[in-house]
Amino acid sequence: MSNSKTEPTDNTKKDPDEWVSGDHPMTGAQASYLKTLCEQAGPPELYDDNLTKAEASKLIDEMREKADVK
Repeated sequence: MSNSKTEPTDNTKKDPDEWVSGDHPMTGAQASYLKTLCEQAGPPELYDDNLTKAEASKLIDEMREKADVK
């Protein structure tokens, strides 16, 4: 078992499907960013107000690739 104090983990790399709060509604920041990305990378109708945090994160990654946003 690893010790987070001696072996820090990078939570930004954790699979959204493994997030404890992944089934909670997406955050306001996720919603805003995702809406913008969907408008840029299209189609805008991919945006859905009812996405979970995990679903939003996955769609953000997908849209960032399509929009070539780093």
